[in-house]
Amino acid sequence: MRKPQIAILGATGVVGREITKITEELGIEYKSIKFLSSAKSAGSKITFKGSEYTVEEATPDSFNGIDIVMASAGGSTSQKFAPEIVKRGGVIIDNSSAFRMEKDVPLVIAYVNDEDLKKHKGIIANPNCSTSQLMLVLKPLHEKAKINRLIVSTYQAVSGAGLAAINELRENTIATLEDKPFENKCFKKPISFNVIPQIDVFCENGYTKEEMKVVNETKKILHLAEETPISCTAARVPVFNGHSEAVDIEFDKEISPDEVRNILKDSFGIEVIDNPENYEYPTTRDASGNNPVYVGRIRKNLALKNGISLWCVADNLRIGAALNTVRICKKVIEMGLFGGKNE
Repeated sequence: MRKPQIAILGATGVVGREITKITEELGIEYKSIKFLSSAKSAGSKITFKGSEYTVEEATPDSFNGIDIVMASAGGSTSQKFAPEIVKRGGVIIDNSSAFRMEKDVPLVIAYVNDEDLKKHKGIIANPNCSTSQLMLVLKPLHEKAKINRLIVSTYQAVSGAGLAAINELRENTIATLEDKPFENKCFKKPISFNVIPQIDVFCENGYTKEEMKVVNETKKILHLAEETPISCTAARVPVFNGHSEAVDIEFDKEISPDEVRNILKDSFGIEVIDNPENYEYPTTRDASGNNPVYVGRIRKNLALKNGISLWCVADNLRIGAALNTVRICKKVIEMGLFGGKNE
């Protein structure tokens, strides 16, 4: 198996640093690796596998000879460099929303829809963070009983909005406790001791872009019919890291809570914590810094036919971004889908 030459684009950001860490954790084999960023961060140092690397400014020529790029540098940066990467024969695994709904771009969660990787033409999209943890839960259930309807409410940590948002929660909390004025910059409302029912801008249908990402990406990844009814409400909560989701699913046939537990216990990347009588259920503190999607509160839904309700939490920086990116990279290497071999 040929070892690829790898680049991490956006290496100094919150997600980029996680990608670097997980690349080492998963033992990704490579011929060479480089770390790229904007001009502002170029020159900074990154320690990887005990060696120190200098971060380089990303330019088109940075991708000469590069086989796989793991990118988390924002949509505009990805749109700028993706054509340059593809033109040079490379594959970009992109964390931004820039290409997710493009018809010819596979939207992939490793171990959920790996076969879609074979369709790539140089660009592979990583789903939204909320979608990622949800799909690992839904896919094995959908294989047992087809999903007819889905309602999701997400409670999303500030780390999903970047380092500035993490700092804003910390500073806003201190200001609130000390009864001092504070100017919000990252959020439209104060984030400390508050829940904000808006993530991203509103669309004409009254949903936010974040909510519609969950709707549309779920259909694309699970290959659901376009008319499958899916609804999502996304809220930002004063938690530093870890997204939580309340999920209500209607299936095409009856499936019991015990069946759901057993299916999920045997599924990749899932850990079931579901003994509410002893106060055992997953929280974001369980998830932060860890790889599994944790699932609990599994019960029969009283409002939906053949319905199940559950609660799931995950580290959004890992499951929702960095971990899936590196897992996709590993799959691309194992399947030999770089160096033009998929074309």
